[in-house]
Amino acid sequence: MHILITGGTGLIGRRLCAALLARGDQITVLSRRPQLVAGICGATAQAISSLDEWTPAMHFDAVINLAGEPIIDARWTEKRRQVLLDSRVGLTRQLVEKIKQASRKPQVLLSGSAIGYYGIDDAQSFTEEASAGNDFSANLCAQWELAADSAKALGLRVVSLRTGLVLDEDGGVLKKMRLPFQLGLGSQLGSGQQWMSWIHRQDYLRALLSILDDTSANGAFNLTAPIAVTNAEFTKTLAKTLHRFALFVAPAFVLRLAMGERSDLLLGGQKVLPQRLLDQHFHFEFPDLSSALANLLNAPNAKSS
Repeated sequence: MHILITGGTGLIGRRLCAALLARGDQITVLSRRPQLVAGICGATAQAISSLDEWTPAMHFDAVINLAGEPIIDARWTEKRRQVLLDSRVGLTRQLVEKIKQASRKPQVLLSGSAIGYYGIDDAQSFTEEASAGNDFSANLCAQWELAADSAKALGLRVVSLRTGLVLDEDGGVLKKMRLPFQLGLGSQLGSGQQWMSWIHRQDYLRALLSILDDTSANGAFNLTAPIAVTNAEFTKTLAKTLHRFALFVAPAFVLRLAMGERSDLLLGGQKVLPQRLLDQHFHFEFPDLSSALANLLNAPNAKSS
């Protein structure tokens, strides 16, 4: 397949590009730094710097849309909220418009989303059948998915990838947490009772490729491990994996003062179940947090990648 990828130079995007190239697919990556794509995504990866370069005569068999500015890295001012909307909803709308103009359309659009779709709620479990929440993150995800769903009218199979915390030793939340925990400064966030729905990067990639290849897969898929944990349990397990103690607690009021509304992403959560993957008998290589962290952090008896 020839696949157009947005967000291909990000941490997960890079790993996806490598997986696709390894199995013989051809990839084109949309990047603001096209000169770096071959070095980051693979020597045979092609690059475009703008969707304007996608002419109607160009053909892609699939589009994988993973682009989006980080949601937690900056305070949610009105300007920042617009940046987050533009980088997700705006770009997705542009992609659908390009698909509409293509003389030969892709067969499938896999488009990013997040488990933030369900809103902040620590009291119940969420499968793909649950409705959207009503906070900023939930509304952002709902608009993102709605933009992608408009491609259905063009005859495409559309899948929204409601992704949890992807654990990867080279980036994301795990890399940010590793050094403080190694120094014995790891801490529980607030009450620690908020849910963290996570997935090992390897299972994430395997699930995404399975969905890409399964012509019957459509709609929303939760990309999380089947066993969510509370923040307190995550803290304890990470500290144990690194042979450290985690004795501290970051008070909720301090996080709220420092981060504003963004702190809800740390102090609240959602227990999300990958029901559709389970129904399809998808095999998780790392279903529990202990084995996932052992693998990623090279602990003794770690399961090989």
